[in-house]
Amino acid sequence: MDKNSRIYVAGHTGLVGSAICGLLVDRGYVNIITRSHSELELMDRSVVQKFFDAEHPEYVFLAAARVGGIMANNTYRADFIYDNLQIQQNVIGESFSQGVKKLLFLGSTCIYPKNSPQPIKEEYLLTGELEYTNEPYAIAKIAGLKMCESFNIQYGTDYIAVMPTNLYGPNDNFDLDRSHVLPAMMRKFYLARCIMKNDNEAILKDYMARPYGNLGSNPELHDIIAKLEDYGIYSSRIKLWGSGKPLREFLWSEDMADACLYIMQNVSATDLCRNKKEIRNCHINIGTGKEISIRDLASKIAQTAGYNGDIEFDAAKPDGTMRKLTDVSKLDALGWSYKVGLDEGIEKLFEWYTGHL
Repeated sequence: MDKNSRIYVAGHTGLVGSAICGLLVDRGYVNIITRSHSELELMDRSVVQKFFDAEHPEYVFLAAARVGGIMANNTYRADFIYDNLQIQQNVIGESFSQGVKKLLFLGSTCIYPKNSPQPIKEEYLLTGELEYTNEPYAIAKIAGLKMCESFNIQYGTDYIAVMPTNLYGPNDNFDLDRSHVLPAMMRKFYLARCIMKNDNEAILKDYMARPYGNLGSNPELHDIIAKLEDYGIYSSRIKLWGSGKPLREFLWSEDMADACLYIMQNVSATDLCRNKKEIRNCHINIGTGKEISIRDLASKIAQTAGYNGDIEFDAAKPDGTMRKLTDVSKLDALGWSYKVGLDEGIEKLFEWYTGHL
């Protein structure tokens, strides 16, 4: 890629897509192509075809996806598999039809078996059953990875699939129904602190910025506080899903963007598959190689948010995979490593969240 290359970032308003766009701008790239969901329906093949015909992108970052936490994945199973398969098929298919020079497909480490050996190497893909709660999403992402791999084998394309660990950062999803664990806990601890301090103005401001619970555009304060109890947020305690025992790895989204741009500039699909008798597992894990328990993560976030009440865990709710640590030795060998540690990242995200209310 050079500074004048036509670069399409699919999903530019999301967590990773926005970070990629920001980094491209900072690095001096001047032909960045974006479309909002209202402007371009990626699930409609004919619409995607017209877009590619008009814009002729040379490089594609495929960061668009339907995503969510454990509750959303388990509740909207059909949406997660159908929508993601449609998006991937349309964007990758049109990239091939239009002769895109290089494509980077973003997946997820949930593609790996539930009981995979730890840390998880790329070659552990498809060696065991998936975690049930996010199985449809994982299958969709495996299909996207295999689509890239298959186009490379059959047509000699340069499509690379990267599998990031749990991401967090600016423009994260803080929706109380659909967000991932870290931003979900951050918002819950922030609101619990506001309730404990009787900061009614902050509670109302938070609701107006990101409504929840179908309470309408101008709800009463007591209705908001009552609804927050449905999310485990009380006046003197927080109730979180699961036992708190699972271990998770987290990567700052802007570090993920940096890794994506590094790979797009310095790595080819041919590099990843060289000397392989069978071309498979050429994707790249992107993470830190470090993990923390959900219980300890909750303590860190609570401290950052200024919450000093009780933290309870509901072990009757699912934990998901108990451990999911990536082996990042392939990424290290390619010359990239992360910069923002978890403590710094939590502080940065809390500052971002409270600054966007």
